[in-house]
Amino acid sequence: MITLNHYLVFSAIMFCIGLYGILRRKNILLLLFSTEIMLNAMNVAFIAIGYYTQDLQGQVIALFIIALAAAEVAIGLGLILLLHKKYKTLDIDNLSNMRG
Repeated sequence: MITLNHYLVFSAIMFCIGLYGILRRKNILLLLFSTEIMLNAMNVAFIAIGYYTQDLQGQVIALFIIALAAAEVAIGLGLILLLHKKYKTLDIDNLSNMRG
């Protein structure tokens, strides 16, 4: 039987994978993916806690996180396309030398 601890451990592992991706990646697109993994880990935790406590607040918070993630992807991909169009790279080290 799967308990709340299983979901929370899974969520913590997902969050750590996303955090590792943010700390180690040099590509902006992969940073965006890592942020999405971290947001999904929070969703798993909120929904699992809400289910086991028989409270809908966890699911409501997860819906707000999904809306936030959709807005982040829309804005982030737009910025990534503009940066790639202008500088022909998505490498963070090359973009840190931008002048303007």
